[in-house]
Amino acid sequence: MNMDLLDLNTIRAAVTLVSMVVFLAIVGWAYARRNRQHFEELGSLALMGEEPDARGGRDE
Repeated sequence: MNMDLLDLNTIRAAVTLVSMVVFLAIVGWAYARRNRQHFEELGSLALMGEEPDARGGRDE
């Protein structure tokens, strides 16, 4: 099997293009309006815990 440089560069370009499309799809999904409420709930989970005591730790 003999692959010349043009074939290798074509494969590299195709992989780059596919990677860019996947990246843009993930960004579009993350910023979609239908996901906003779910992500806001997930982002506030760390703030919903118990209040720390005077020492700065939590009572267990």
